[in-house]
Amino acid sequence: MTSSWHRYDSARHCLILTVHVQPNARNSQFVGLHGDALKVKIAAPAVDNKANAALIEFLSVTLGVQKSVMAIRRGATGRRKVVEITGGPELAALLEKLLDEENHQPRNDKG
Repeated sequence: MTSSWHRYDSARHCLILTVHVQPNARNSQFVGLHGDALKVKIAAPAVDNKANAALIEFLSVTLGVQKSVMAIRRGATGRRKVVEITGGPELAALLEKLLDEENHQPRNDKG
């Protein structure tokens, strides 16, 4: 299963995500797609690496993997990032399922 915002690299045994981060949100959550990236709202400011740490924490909790298997490979100082998560191809399926569930819930979020 591949998408423009994620791919599984079987040679390196990792999931590679392209994300667009919106810091300073009320809650950390998946929003949907932003071009060819997954948009993620993060409840942390974009200063002193706080938004990056909160992104890794959010993905860790949401996907049920340890933070130590994740790394921001590109974009540490910008909104667009490439995140690498070591693990099996089931991570991509889980992420797709979580996004599908998120998109079918009623939303009160206006921003």
